[in-house]
Amino acid sequence: MTVDVGPPERARTAEAALTLSEEMYKCVHCGLCLDVCPSYDVLGLETESSRGRIAFMKLVREGRLPLNPRVASHWESCFQCLACQEVCPSAVAVGELMPQARALVVEHVGVPKELQEVFESTSRYGNPLGQSPRRRTAWTRGLAVSVPELSRDGGAVDVLLFVGCYPSYHPRVQEVARALVEILGRLGVNFGITREERCAGDSQRLAGEAGLFEYLAEQNMEAFGRLQFGELLVIDPHEYNALKNEYPRFGLSQKVSHYSEFLARSLDALKEQLVNPLDTTVTYHDPCYLGRKNKVYEEPRQLLRAIPGVNLVEMPRNRANSFCCGGGAGGMWLDVEAAQHYSERLSERRLDEAVRVGARVLAVACPYDLLRFEDAVKTRGLEGKLVIKDILELLAGALKQ
Repeated sequence: MTVDVGPPERARTAEAALTLSEEMYKCVHCGLCLDVCPSYDVLGLETESSRGRIAFMKLVREGRLPLNPRVASHWESCFQCLACQEVCPSAVAVGELMPQARALVVEHVGVPKELQEVFESTSRYGNPLGQSPRRRTAWTRGLAVSVPELSRDGGAVDVLLFVGCYPSYHPRVQEVARALVEILGRLGVNFGITREERCAGDSQRLAGEAGLFEYLAEQNMEAFGRLQFGELLVIDPHEYNALKNEYPRFGLSQKVSHYSEFLARSLDALKEQLVNPLDTTVTYHDPCYLGRKNKVYEEPRQLLRAIPGVNLVEMPRNRANSFCCGGGAGGMWLDVEAAQHYSERLSERRLDEAVRVGARVLAVACPYDLLRFEDAVKTRGLEGKLVIKDILELLAGALKQ
């Protein structure tokens, strides 16, 4: 059903909000984006194409189309994986346009209940899972490696581990954080963590909540200002993207590294610790916001090849052509909403590719991928045939005892 959002002043608001008009009009409607758009052929929406999302922006900005639920559904179905931007001959900055469009949806149309709950939890607790900030470092209990907690223990460190929300609170992803800590201990890295960290807010920003993102960034910058560290080490590519590319405008000057970059720089020392062969066939999924957005392609593969007994094979869609898991730009929190429109989950389709190349392990480097693919293993009936592991878990499994 099409519903007009109201009087002309709202159309003027939309025109003012969609500021990157020169980007919209770069689109020449060539259709190359159709072949790479992950949501296009699994959507039950009456969707013109992935090009239609840009066309809608033009029409809304010109006041020729009311901003209504139909338009909103097109914009909300974009995971902002940037596959279209990668192949666009006109270099349309979809990654800049779409957050503006999503912000209009949040302001004038509203958001699904699932997403609204995430926004509220993040605002209240500093994380989308609605967990107490006091428990942010509870995952470190019982570890053999000492994990200094800055501000409580004081002192300065070379590396501040920005653990992130899912590695801090989700039981399955906590295993990834523990694996990283074990590896850092073996390498003798001078690192620490802080319970003062809050969600970096990139997924919330991409889903349309720019104000919430700025609030989180200001909180994190205040915390960073009280600590002494030389480099930020990050697990989650989405939080990595925010800290690396968005936080400098809030004053962040320290180097920001994803764990794959950080460990690849110490590969020779790491190899000395990797002695237990895994003897299995592994394929790697490039996360959208580690790969396409930040061009980190080779470091994860270098780590996997360093593990004895790993036979690394590639899926047809890899590196810049990787296929989105469906978790970006709020998709991680919209499964109920998405089920009404999708013929199948993107994560399920990706597992089919991994199985076809003979992989027994699908290696990931993103908490969203880990959780979404493990769910897809169950819904696809692949238990016992395919295992999902973060690269850090595979590395930790190969460490000498």
